[in-house]
Order: sequence, then structure tokens, then C-alpha cells
Amino acid sequence: MSLKLYFHPLASFCHKALIAFYENDTPFVPHLVDLGEPSARAEFLAVWPIGKFPVLRDESRNETIPESSIIIEYLAQHYPGQVRLVPEDPDLARNARLRDRFFDLYVHEPMQKIVGDRLRPQDRHDPHGVEHARAQLRVACDMLEKDMSARTWALGNHFSMADCAAAPALFYADKVQPFAESHPHLFAYRQRLMQRPSYARVLAEAQPYFALFPSDDDK
Repeated sequence: MSLKLYFHPLASFCHKALIAFYENDTPFVPHLVDLGEPSARAEFLAVWPIGKFPVLRDESRNETIPESSIIIEYLAQHYPGQVRLVPEDPDLARNARLRDRFFDLYVHEPMQKIVGDRLRPQDRHDPHGVEHARAQLRVACDMLEKDMSARTWALGNHFSMADCAAAPALFYADKVQPFAESHPHLFAYRQRLMQRPSYARVLAEAQPYFALFPSDDDK
């Protein structure tokens, strides 16, 4: 098998890439990376010195592909399946990429800022940065609430790479800043994403690691 994915089951951006694999039953070798284990870390850094996952290695094409969005694009180009995560229509494809970027930049990253602050030592917290992240997350959720009031998926009726990005971003965002009552349409979309077989599988595989996710009590 030529495709090898370096990932961790708890990592949100890894969820995004895994959804793309599972949507089309694309075969790959999963390689779980424990960055806390020196030899595993060294092996991974030899593949991708930046040290962030997911990273896809395609031995048949001698390609190393980092970044979840680019991995999805690569699969759509070289290993396409029945579910076209990047639409063929250029305008729809651009909108899919725009919404993919929106979820990554304005939902995913603020969520990670809040989570990352919980992992800092008590004397290294960044309350100003966290409040800025929460404010950005509120604005993004307000915009998405309007969008999802009349849509099934991010582009409408077509499941795309934008939904791959939305699933982990919204799943974890609700854990750090719950929005079920304030944004019911967005929360209903989150629930549909969780019930999608591809993401339900990702969440089931991540279940043993959820105890590592930092709660408010871990601050």
C-alpha cells in the first residue's frame, strides 16, 4: 500500500484528513505519532521537520504531502472516489476552498488557542489572547448560524472538503465555548457531521484519547 498517514487520533486537523480517507474508503497505512516519545518524534521529524501533523507519504509517487487541506486536494486529484470532496465546477470548488479556510482560520485556530492556553503552566496563561480568540469564535459562529439556517452541508446539499474542515472545528469548539442554545442551526449541523459515518468512525477511534483533552478544570 503506497499511502501512509502520520497522525494522532486526538488531533483535530488529523480528524479532517481522516474524514476524507473514510468518505471514499481510500486505503492507507495509519501511522500514529507520539510526539512525546523521542524515537517516534525523531522518525516523524525526519519525514517532516516542521513537526506538525497530519502528513501523508505517497511512496508510489515519492511525494510527501503536509497540511490537511492539501492532503484532501491530493487525494481528490490522484485517488478520487465517489464523493467528490473538491467539486468539479470551478465556482463550487472555490467556494469549498473558501469555506475550508473559514473553518480552519476562524473556528479551528481560535479553538486551538483556547485549548493551548489550558495546557500552559499556571503562570504562563494568556487571558488577553484567549478573550480575543473567544470573540473571534463568537463572530464566526454568528456568521455560520445564518449560513446553516437553510443548508444541510457547508455548500448546500453536497458534502465537500469544507465539511471535512467543519467537523473537528465545530466538535471541539463546542467543548470550549458551547453554542447549542445560542446557535441552534450551527449546532444541528455539528450533530449531522458527528453522525456522518466517516466522522463517526474518526470519533470512535479517538474515544480512548479524549481523557487527554484539557477541560476548564485543567487550567
